[in-house]
Amino acid sequence: MLVLQILCWIIILACAGSLFFWIVVWWRIKRTLRSDLSVRSRIKDTIEEMPVSIVVPAHNEARIIERCARGLMAQNWASLEIIFVADRCTDETVDILRRTTDGDPRVRIIENHHCPSNWAGKCNAARLGAAGARGQYLVFMDADTLPSPDLIRAAVTSARGRRSSLMSLLTKLTVKEIYERRTQTVASLMLMTLYPPDRVNRDESPRPFANGQFMIFDREWYERIGGHEAVHDDLLEDIAFARCVSDQGGRVHLLSSDGLLECSMYSSSTAFRRGWQRIFIESCRRKPDRMRQWAFRLRVIGLGIPSACLAGALLGVATWIAGDAFMGTAALAVSIAAMLIQIGVLGLIYRSFNQTRLSLWRFPMGCEDLARILKEGAAVLQNGEPVIWGGREYVLEPR
Repeated sequence: MLVLQILCWIIILACAGSLFFWIVVWWRIKRTLRSDLSVRSRIKDTIEEMPVSIVVPAHNEARIIERCARGLMAQNWASLEIIFVADRCTDETVDILRRTTDGDPRVRIIENHHCPSNWAGKCNAARLGAAGARGQYLVFMDADTLPSPDLIRAAVTSARGRRSSLMSLLTKLTVKEIYERRTQTVASLMLMTLYPPDRVNRDESPRPFANGQFMIFDREWYERIGGHEAVHDDLLEDIAFARCVSDQGGRVHLLSSDGLLECSMYSSSTAFRRGWQRIFIESCRRKPDRMRQWAFRLRVIGLGIPSACLAGALLGVATWIAGDAFMGTAALAVSIAAMLIQIGVLGLIYRSFNQTRLSLWRFPMGCEDLARILKEGAAVLQNGEPVIWGGREYVLEPR
């Protein structure tokens, strides 16, 4: 009996810790949702339609470039310039763009066949597009995005209303493929844990962050920080931009696209793993130890806590049957409460990331998968292995 009582106390403390953790997560989600992240609410605001230039770097994006182009040409914004930079493409990207945009005077297609050795490919392509852009606002968008017709109106109105030097949007990520359904939500949640939107947007001591899938610059600020020259060799140019703007006193904001912008990030499981690996290598500032720490935390959250709660419930029943009704009931009650709180909070999170509550069973697998991606990324850094991105290889130095 003494052994059961000791085990019950261990389980009660572990489940109480789980309760506290998920309550804090719920509180942070609620605080973030109350911080007015919506751009959709600004669509109907009256605003002068100043010139806007959209630059879209595209490296072998034949899979998805047509829908991006059609979405941009359908924007409800009169003074629009759309610049596609076909960057060292070896597929049909350029041909598809020409067929899709033929006859639209707002569209320019730049073909680039070379990237300087000291530049990241995407940064170089974006620089070429921005060099001839005429807009008062500069928008940099990824080619794998699908914009709704009101996107630019909502984004410009929000940026002007907040007096943003740089504003970026959280996109609606697709969850169609099995690897997306399993891991996408967990990866997005971790990224938002590292860079909470409410902390990004606050005026005092912000944590600079931007999402490169959609960034809108006040042109004056883009030129003030030196444009893409300032981040020319960075594999996460969006976060680097946010830090540059913030360091010089500019205002950086991160809002939700509210479904106005969808992104299909990767076309295969291999690309998915490499892509998120690169993102977290840079988000963790190229620190292998930090990546391993997060891998451990993910395994505790995704596998350790649920296992402890289930074991606690079984132990509570066994202790109650053995004759200690008080300890058995306490262990059972705390274990069940911890499980219910976790399920409730995860349900809220999964709905926010466009998945149903029935997807919750994938959460432990997503945590384990992302933990492996982080550990592999830490090994890549320490072993000096190349990171593949945009048709080039980059060897990064660990810090």
